[in-house]
Amino acid sequence: MVFSEKLPGLGELTMIRLDPAAHAPVVHSWVIKERNRFWGMGEHTVADVEEIYGFVDGLDSHHAYLLLLDDGPIGVFQTYEPSQDPVGECYDVLPGDFGLHLLIDASDRSLPHLTSAVFPALLRHLFAEPDRRRIIAEPDIRNDRMISRLRREGFTLGPEIDLGHKKAQLTFLERVRFEDVKG
Repeated sequence: MVFSEKLPGLGELTMIRLDPAAHAPVVHSWVIKERNRFWGMGEHTVADVEEIYGFVDGLDSHHAYLLLLDDGPIGVFQTYEPSQDPVGECYDVLPGDFGLHLLIDASDRSLPHLTSAVFPALLRHLFAEPDRRRIIAEPDIRNDRMISRLRREGFTLGPEIDLGHKKAQLTFLERVRFEDVKG
C-alpha cells in the first residue's frame, strides 16, 4: 500500500502499485468506455493495457497506481516527472514540478461525489512530499469536465500544448494556492 485515507461518508481510499498483469482486465474495462475516451485507450485490448502499464512500471520517472475504495477498484492514478516526459518539452519545467493523470470509474457502484472526495485526498498525498512545489496536469482540451475539476481544485490554466497524440490544456497547482484553497 502506498497511501490510505478515510473519506467521510464513502470509506477507505487506498492506493496500491498497479500490477500490469493482475490489474489490466479492470483497467481495460474502464478505458474502453466512451465516457473515459480522453484516456486515449478506447481501442486497446487487455494485452495492450498490460503492455503499456508494464512499460510504465519499468520507468523510474513514471508510476501507475490502482485506487481502491474499501478494497473495490475505483480508478487509476498516474504520476510522472515532467522533465522526463514529453510535456516537459512544452513548458519551462521548474524544480519541484510533479505531474498527474487521474481516471475515476466506480463501475456499477453508486458513489455520489466520489471524485470530489478522492481528488483532494490525492493532492494532499502529493503535497505531503515537501519538495513538490507545483502539480502539473494536461487534460485533452476537449475534456471540459476534467478542466473544470482542476479549476475547482485550485489549478490555474497555462497554455494549450500539442503532445502529438492530443492537444492538451496545461494546468498548474502551486503548493501555496493549494494550501490557501484547502486552508
